[in-house]
Formats: sequence, structure tokens, C-alpha cells
Amino acid sequence: MWHIASKRRLAVHIEILGAESLGVRSLACVVETRERRIVIDPGVALGYRRHGLLPHPVQAAASEAVKTAIERALESATDVVISHYHGDHHPMVNANPYQLSVERVIDSCKAARLWTKGTNDLSLNQASRAKALAQKLNRALPVAEGMSDGPLSFSASVPHGEQSRRNATVMMTRIEDEDGVFVHASDIQMLNDESIEVILAWQPTVVLASGPPIYLPIITSEMRDGALRRALRLAKEVDTLILDHHVMRSKVGERWLNSLYSPSKRKVICAADFMGCRRRLLEAERVQWYRKVPVPEGWHKAYARGEVSTKPYQRFIDAI
Repeated sequence: MWHIASKRRLAVHIEILGAESLGVRSLACVVETRERRIVIDPGVALGYRRHGLLPHPVQAAASEAVKTAIERALESATDVVISHYHGDHHPMVNANPYQLSVERVIDSCKAARLWTKGTNDLSLNQASRAKALAQKLNRALPVAEGMSDGPLSFSASVPHGEQSRRNATVMMTRIEDEDGVFVHASDIQMLNDESIEVILAWQPTVVLASGPPIYLPIITSEMRDGALRRALRLAKEVDTLILDHHVMRSKVGERWLNSLYSPSKRKVICAADFMGCRRRLLEAERVQWYRKVPVPEGWHKAYARGEVSTKPYQRFIDAI
């Protein structure tokens, strides 16, 4: 199911569970070492409204599949890492129908070791989500920033996207074995130099990171050029660079990613490529899905009440 395009093959097993190229908003993955089974950012979401449209049922079907994969991974997890408290990166208290509810994974999350980002430099909204999660799990969320434990190391806070954004930071994760280093760089978006310096100092073999949200109007040509420069710099130093998440929410983002392959002279791929499956950019294609497969009136309300299933729509995903 997975591969690493590199000269050095990591002894760890890496499986990406959710990402935009896999049909959902997520950067969830599970990393197995000889003694640990580490689940990073066990969350999933869908853009609640885009182009004035709620998620298409095909997207909801993809979301259900990823939720199930995360549930199964957490059942045998020794460690769970939460990089920050956006709704697509951790199990949610009061989740909407398209997010992973903590109720579905509460027992698994109680058993594993937790490694979480502190809330001192986060927004009030993220801090309240962390507090609600701790209360629901009935356990403290230990601050892991700057800590190390066995094969695991964690960064101090780095910017969530632009350097200048206040109360927007994330924690990155490093996992080492005797053959190489895997880095999970959640939501850095290639928009700041600080996170890139930390990653390079960690001397990674494989990096999984968020690419820039090119679909947003606030992303200027200067920001896009800066993101390209940082991505190329990383690509020259690692064996495999996996860029996904924000960048794969649009077709223009996919083209940006594809343009990196030749200049980098290394393998720069998305999560679907890494997992050896076809790309499913369902969010980028939401309008097209509404045209291709009309949504019955009242479907979303019925789905939220648990009265309809996504099963009839799974066949469309299987056909991609």
C-alpha cells in the first residue's frame, strides 16, 4: 500500500490515513517503529461550505472511510500526537457530521501516550478545544514541545503558515530509526523559513508537510514564489518530500505541486502518490460532483441525523 521513493529505505512503516489527495481535509498518519505505533494528527474534516455548497455525499463517503481508518489505527496505538487544535487534526468534541468525533475513539485515546501542543500561543478557540478534549478524555494533555522520548522528538512552536500570523502555531514531529528520519510538519504551508530551518536541522529522509493554500486570494505571487523556494530547498535535502493538505484543495495547487518534480530533481509527491493510489481531489472538484451526481433534497440534514448512509456513494470513489 505504501512506498518510499528514496535511496535509503526507512525501517519504519508509514501509512498516510487522510489528506486532500485522499479525498478529505486531514494530515493523519500512522508510523510504526519496532516498539511504537504512533498516530499523528488523528482528525478529519471537510470544508463545511465551499462555493456555497455543503460537502457532496461522495466527500462524506470518503470522510467515513478515513474516520474508520483512524479508529482502527488508534486501537493499537502506543502514542498519539496532536500538532494543534484545528478541527481536521484531532478528534473533536461537538464534532460536525464531517469531522471525527472524540466519542468514536475515546477509549483508544485514553490508553495511548499523548504528545500534544501547548495552548499558550494559540487562539482562544483552539485553547477551548484542547480544554474540552482533555475534559472528555478525563486526562491531561501533556505539552510535548521541545521534548524527546525514544525515537520521538518534537519541535518548539513554529508558525502555522505565515510568520506574522498571531496565535497560529503548530508542533512538528520527528521519528528516527537506524536507517533514517521521518518528519511530520503539519500546516507549515511552506510559508515561513523558521519551520524549514528546523526540519533541515533534523536531517530527515522523508518529510510529510502541508503545501501552500494557493486557492486562497490572500496568497500573493510573492508568497507563492517563497513557498516554491522553500519546497525546492527541502526537496534537495531529503529523499522523499510529500506535500499535501492545503495545496491539494485546488487544481491550481495540484499543478503547482506537479511543477516541483523536475526542478527538484528528487521525488516530490502527494499523499495519494506515496500510498500508491489514484488522486482523489474531491474538495477541488465539489462543484463538478454536484453536477455529475445530483444531491437529493434534504440529504445533508438526514445525514446529520443518521437517517441516510454514504454507502450508495462509495462506488463513485471506488471508480476514481
